[in-house]
Amino acid sequence: MKKVITYGTYDLLHQGHLNLLKRAKSLGDYLIVGVTTDCFDRERGKLNVRNNLMERIESVKQTGLADEIIIEEYVGQKIDDIQRYEVDIFAIGSDWMGQFDYLNEFCKVVYLPRTEGVSSTILRNASQKNVRLGVIGTGRIANKFIPEACFVSGVEITSVYNPMPYEAAAFAKKYSIDDSQNSFNRFIKNVDAVYIAAPHLTHYDYIKQSLLESKHVLCETPMVLTGSQARTLYKIADDRKLVLMEANKTAHCPAFNHLVTLIKSGAIGTVVDIEASLSKLSSGNLRELDVDQAGGSVTELSSYPLLPIIKLLGKNYVELNFYSKFENKVDVYTKGLIRYKNAIATFKLGLGVKTEGNLVISGTKGYAYVSAPWWKTDYFELRFENQNLNKKYFYMYEGDGLRYELQEFISCITNNRLSTQRLRRSESSLIADIISSFLEKKNVINL
Repeated sequence: MKKVITYGTYDLLHQGHLNLLKRAKSLGDYLIVGVTTDCFDRERGKLNVRNNLMERIESVKQTGLADEIIIEEYVGQKIDDIQRYEVDIFAIGSDWMGQFDYLNEFCKVVYLPRTEGVSSTILRNASQKNVRLGVIGTGRIANKFIPEACFVSGVEITSVYNPMPYEAAAFAKKYSIDDSQNSFNRFIKNVDAVYIAAPHLTHYDYIKQSLLESKHVLCETPMVLTGSQARTLYKIADDRKLVLMEANKTAHCPAFNHLVTLIKSGAIGTVVDIEASLSKLSSGNLRELDVDQAGGSVTELSSYPLLPIIKLLGKNYVELNFYSKFENKVDVYTKGLIRYKNAIATFKLGLGVKTEGNLVISGTKGYAYVSAPWWKTDYFELRFENQNLNKKYFYMYEGDGLRYELQEFISCITNNRLSTQRLRRSESSLIADIISSFLEKKNVINL
């Protein structure tokens, strides 16, 4: 049997893709199609992929041309795949002419003619209308967000809002944004969607007002501080067919998503324990240390360590306890313990206490280790009793990571997906529930 392998992103699957797959199929008896996870188009410096990985895999499957579909995850994988699957022919579009000649050492390389006049880029440019995005807030995170937005296609920052006119104008000038407003009503009329990077206590009102004006919303984490508020807002968004997404950048990090997929597939067996921690030393008159502005390590940091716990152990925990050190009524350190029926999880948070910021997921067959700072995952390991089975995974983590959450937000809007599986509404609401439990002093023990 003659095996053929080919690779592609297969975004917005079109006739050109079908023609290439048919030509590749005709070269042998068995066609393996590699769908790449790399959605970063380095030549154009854009996150261009319109369809997510599962949608692209399904599109290839529906063609009926692939005998087997695999996922391309790392540089150099083509050589590994060719040897692993005993491939006879590597086929690729002629626009890559010469660039894969090095694979001739392992199999025959065939460059297939491409279909002129059609490509994913052409289709995206023809069909994609830029989302006019307005930014609410001009603080530290907003200053990181604007440069990150330059790497995402389909979005244009058109306005900025701050109730203090000088702050709004200065921010707009700094980033060459055409419009600045200190009137929310004027601001919201001229955008399609908003990104909220304002203080925590303003989130609920800004989100609700934006949704009632029929605007999509991407809100910095924590989105809100109570589960009831989260569920109310998600209900409004659902009723109005709008995207409401919590901007937890770790949830959209490519490496973190791969880690979750591996764990859920049973790579380390049944998960029985998770340890996650995150800390930073803060001092001075910062919002994070002001009790009147919902300051504290739980409100500021907990949405990140809670993410892998809820993703992997679920929402039905049995018991929740907090152990906290307070200064000026603000928790500068909190250790949380969440007990499930058959597992346990702990998370450590610090604004005035420094701790190792790693993530350890223990299972019945092995464990996953993500080194500090785990929340910007670019590397992790799966470790086993037989160390020969240990495996390391390396990924690129571009910039400040905010581009990943924005790309998913724009993808949801463009593809009429009201929510994202990377951080489901129920998971976001549960994180807010846990924060609310702490703020209400439920099972909080002072250290």
